[in-house]
Amino acid sequence: MPNYFLINLISYVFQIINILIIIRILLSWFNVSSYNQYIRLLYTITEPILAPIRNLLSSFNMGIDISPLIAIFALSIIRNFLIRLLIQL
Repeated sequence: MPNYFLINLISYVFQIINILIIIRILLSWFNVSSYNQYIRLLYTITEPILAPIRNLLSSFNMGIDISPLIAIFALSIIRNFLIRLLIQL
């Protein structure tokens, strides 16, 4: 019998991370002060996810940062994998 509490918790956590990445994308279009405590918190949460992807993509010399798109896609795959694993238990 799957643990629905844990499945819902995983889904919510991944949704929150995705929303934070999308907010970071939107804020990058505007001149927002990096001294704002909420902006710093946003970067503190999302940078550990985006930085490794950005480092992998740095050798391709693209003019646009697609690391948030790749992160959202990868997080979706990881979320689905974890939920399927929990359902099988």
